Amino acid sequence: MNSEELKALQAPLKDKYQQQPDAAVVTLRAEGNLGEGIACSVDTGRALVEAGLHPATGGDGSQACSGDMLLEALAACAGVTLRAVAMAFGVDIRSGKVIAEGDLDFRGTLGVAKDAPVGFREIRLTFKADTDADQATMDKIITVTERYCVVLQTIRNAPPVVVKRRD
Repeated sequence: MNSEELKALQAPLKDKYQQQPDAAVVTLRAEGNLGEGIACSVDTGRALVEAGLHPATGGDGSQACSGDMLLEALAACAGVTLRAVAMAFGVDIRSGKVIAEGDLDFRGTLGVAKDAPVGFREIRLTFKADTDADQATMDKIITVTERYCVVLQTIRNAPPVVVKRRD
């Protein structure tokens, strides 16, 4: 796909969403099924992922860690967004990497220290790209990627989360 093909693909959607803002609101859904022991399986639509305890909380490392999955979602979203933005700018990125890293203090998760946060203390997102684009162009592409990456913006501007129980 090139820049013109992407614009042609998105133009009718943009027009529709400008005329009918409600049509742009889509509810995404994920469902986890509680498994044996301390496990929860999530069907990604492409594969079944079984999540469990991280080794730092007593897991054996054989199951996915939900913290890793969050970072994986961030890296994936940022990578797709970077590709789309670069394409819109007419910049060819031959290859590259998006690295998402985060620091967790497991004392918080395990209830060992009340002053330790439950969750990431810091998340870092790094882009590496093999391209002929100059530094200023790549900086602009990364800035626009930050602006439009759904997962990054959700982490930065956390929406209200409603927790409920259903029988």
